[in-house]
Amino acid sequence: MNRITELFQIKYPVVQAGMIWASGWRLASAVSNAGGLGLIGSGSMYPDVLQEHIRKCKQATDQSFGVNIPLLYPDIDQLIRIVLDEGVKIVFTSAGNPRTWTPLLKEAGVTVVHVVSSSAFAQKSEAAGVDAVVAEGFEAGGHNGREETTTMVLIPAVCEKVRIPVIAAGGIGSGRAMAAAFALGASGVQVGSRFVATPEASSHDHFKQAVVAAKEGDTILSLKKVTPVRLIRNQFYESVKAAEDRGATLEELKALLGKGRAKKGMFEGRLEEGELEIGQVSALIHDIKPAATVLEEIWQEFRETCSRLGSL
Repeated sequence: MNRITELFQIKYPVVQAGMIWASGWRLASAVSNAGGLGLIGSGSMYPDVLQEHIRKCKQATDQSFGVNIPLLYPDIDQLIRIVLDEGVKIVFTSAGNPRTWTPLLKEAGVTVVHVVSSSAFAQKSEAAGVDAVVAEGFEAGGHNGREETTTMVLIPAVCEKVRIPVIAAGGIGSGRAMAAAFALGASGVQVGSRFVATPEASSHDHFKQAVVAAKEGDTILSLKKVTPVRLIRNQFYESVKAAEDRGATLEELKALLGKGRAKKGMFEGRLEEGELEIGQVSALIHDIKPAATVLEEIWQEFRETCSRLGSL
């Protein structure tokens, strides 16, 4: 066991990211049953929907699982209450101040992890009492840090500043990348994009196929005036870029963004008019396969890579 497997009581130090429109109870339970830590992504769920997913996940696995809660979302107090009422033991928070909710969660016996994009935020999270941090680099999909620090630089920087376990994220979709993260000081990895391309992910099949088809340079960090988010280039992205190039105001960009763009793209499969949030590692994803197979292949490649490096 290492610090992460001990903290979460799991077999492999691999966390499946809690992604909007992808990480429902089917994906979370599949990853947990295979030995990793599955996370339900509450960012795209109303409180009653989250409660339903938690209850179904409990029925589908007797292994550890958790819930990811973006702190900037509305109804946050209801989401926290549901997590506590349902007895969820692991919560990953992101996009907000961990001081706000960590004390309440810790008081209830919940293991708390916060997602950060800089060593400064990692230190603030440690001071707030979290049990571990996810250090997520610039390569990651979805909402991203404004610092634009790559995983290769971020992980050792965070590991130098905190004593709590560090989970590496951003651009990690293989055992080789996992080995690199461990070499940089991480105790575990969080994998997002690779788990989107699985049958258990709740994303639309059209979006999954777009992920598989993505090549180097097909994703780009956009909407920096609003909240930075990494997207696959499509008609929606081009309209955003055109607006940004002509100097659109924050209000104009918010109006262009509108409501439900991510749902349109990732959940409904409307590939040109919706947001298609995915990481740079999509260029290395070539097929759709079961979540358990993904986890097994990552672990096997990780062990083979460590063995190969040990022989050099």
